[in-house]
Amino acid sequence: MEKKVDGVYDGFKELGTGKMIVLGLQHVFAMFGATVLVPILTGLSISVTLFCAGIGTIWFYFITKKKIPIFLGSSFAFLGAFASVANGELAKIPYATLGVVCAGLLYVVLAALIAIFGPKKIMRLFPPVVTGPIIVLIGLILSASAINNAQTNWILAILAIVVIVCTNLFGKGMIKIIPVLMGIIVSYVVGALISLVSGNALFGLPWVDFSTLAGSKIISVPPFATYSPLPLLFGGAMDGGMAANAIITFVVVAVAAMVEHIGDICAIGATCGKNFIADPGLTRTLLGDGIGTSLAGLFGGPANTTYSENTGVVALTKVYDPKVMLIAACFTIILSFISIFEAFIQTIPASIIGGISMVLYGMISATGIRTIVENKVDFKNMRNILIAALILVCGLGFNTYPLVLGPIQLGGLAVAALVGIIANAVLPGKDYEFKLEDYE
Repeated sequence: MEKKVDGVYDGFKELGTGKMIVLGLQHVFAMFGATVLVPILTGLSISVTLFCAGIGTIWFYFITKKKIPIFLGSSFAFLGAFASVANGELAKIPYATLGVVCAGLLYVVLAALIAIFGPKKIMRLFPPVVTGPIIVLIGLILSASAINNAQTNWILAILAIVVIVCTNLFGKGMIKIIPVLMGIIVSYVVGALISLVSGNALFGLPWVDFSTLAGSKIISVPPFATYSPLPLLFGGAMDGGMAANAIITFVVVAVAAMVEHIGDICAIGATCGKNFIADPGLTRTLLGDGIGTSLAGLFGGPANTTYSENTGVVALTKVYDPKVMLIAACFTIILSFISIFEAFIQTIPASIIGGISMVLYGMISATGIRTIVENKVDFKNMRNILIAALILVCGLGFNTYPLVLGPIQLGGLAVAALVGIIANAVLPGKDYEFKLEDYE
């Protein structure tokens, strides 16, 4: 049942064009920190990522009948998959973006199955006892890379962490919902000042290197071809085993991401006082998220997801008009063609990224724990303990020693997800049933 809450539902009529444009810019600001952090962590292009976020959001706006104020930004759920497949190596990134394309197509398949059979029969295959530990595992697998980056300069890394924590706990208004961006800004400013004063030599540590700005163009077309899987697919040089590993890795992560998608749609529905699960329905929202993700992969960008940062802005401003997201998407696409901006982002020290990552990766694992707790997974039931144990041990073990099956090499995340899904399907004593009313 819908319960309309106080707020703005027709922005242009109630607020005017000028205020709607400002609100759109605010949403760009809200999504910006997290969206650009994903390409920084994975080796993707920032400009391509911004372009893909804009295109995906526009697609979502129309496929959901212009009803849901959602922004599609780059997803952190797939960071482990990127690390497993490419690990920052430029030559392997097209394989990872191929995996992104296939992950998005899995959303499309699920949307079709829900349309045919209803959500209950499909979603019971992916209970919290499977998706929760997988989400926990994503953060654990990534933790080593966070420490590796942070240790290059612990001063900046710790400063970034302190700013994030303080902003999140004590910040007010808009500042409170952008703790990651504040962590980057404050630690970067400190690092830049030290570099300017000491010549980047204080304590023998690396601070901020401005050399990447030299010779940068102001405006240019994002480098789609460098990261897109299309040249790989049609160039005749694809490694079949590597491609298969990438596809499997990203598809199994997409299973957990799809369950998270349902929660996000419920959250924005509760914020707006509308039941988006019923109208426009899960089929359309999954198509919006899935095809948006596949489009991003084809252009050479990361997987997209519905952004809770922007949902927070919606709750804060009480402007529920989806057109504000359309405005934000247009601004994001424009920003993607300003190439000097990407060059500036590349001056951010690895230590700051490491400090930020320590928080974010920990939060990913904490989200998995929250999934388990909120869904009241019974760990007195030995069946559930076995499934979670197999997922965690396989994930960490095979992440160090990948499973090789002929030409296919499966990383820890892929093996863990497959083991969890199969174990849940075959072990007797299931104690969880998906109930759509829990999401309404």
